[in-house]
Amino acid sequence: MHEELENFERNHVWDLVEPPPNRRPIGTKWVFKNKQGEDGMVVRNKARLVARARLEAIRILLAFAASKGFKLQQMDVKSAFPNGFIEEEVYVRQPPGFESARFPDRVYKLRKALYGLKQAPRAWYARLKSFLLKSGFVMGSVDKTLFLLSRGGDTTIVRIYVDDIIFGGSSHALVSSFAERMSGEFEMSLMGELRFFLGLRDQARPRRNLCPSSKVHKRHTQEV
Repeated sequence: MHEELENFERNHVWDLVEPPPNRRPIGTKWVFKNKQGEDGMVVRNKARLVARARLEAIRILLAFAASKGFKLQQMDVKSAFPNGFIEEEVYVRQPPGFESARFPDRVYKLRKALYGLKQAPRAWYARLKSFLLKSGFVMGSVDKTLFLLSRGGDTTIVRIYVDDIIFGGSSHALVSSFAERMSGEFEMSLMGELRFFLGLRDQARPRRNLCPSSKVHKRHTQEV
């Protein structure tokens, strides 16, 4: 919980202010999440402060990467939603158990999105999309979470799944460059080569029982 609040302070998510008379603050609560690895063991614990998967697409991406010989990598964005700016004026109550001793009746005026807000996913996606487009990526015409970068005959592919990002390509240099740019813009956890994601195993691994049908695979290849 302390790590989550430290991320908020570092990202300037909110300001502690007097509650405005014409606004009703939104309650906050803690949500705890465990991330599991391939063997089912917990590899990371997360605490998120919140304001009170399309698996088929992932399967298709894994099959496409396997057909091209791409080695997929995985990265996790630390506190993804608080990276997104919000345009609306939103106030939230102080987190339970972490109220200011000096200003216990004040509320936070958000500068950036908070988990649980309806604006949060849109704000984060807009921030990340803007960064990728400025970096030369092209957004998929059908799948708006898929981004492609072509340079000198090489391709880098990126798929967004909330705060998890899968990426890979035909050029190790381009893939490494992308990871470096992301780490320079956001706080990232680089998780290395993709082995297991949302309950699905990488198609390049020996077990291939998760491959989609050849018809679906062909359709995705044509779209890309």
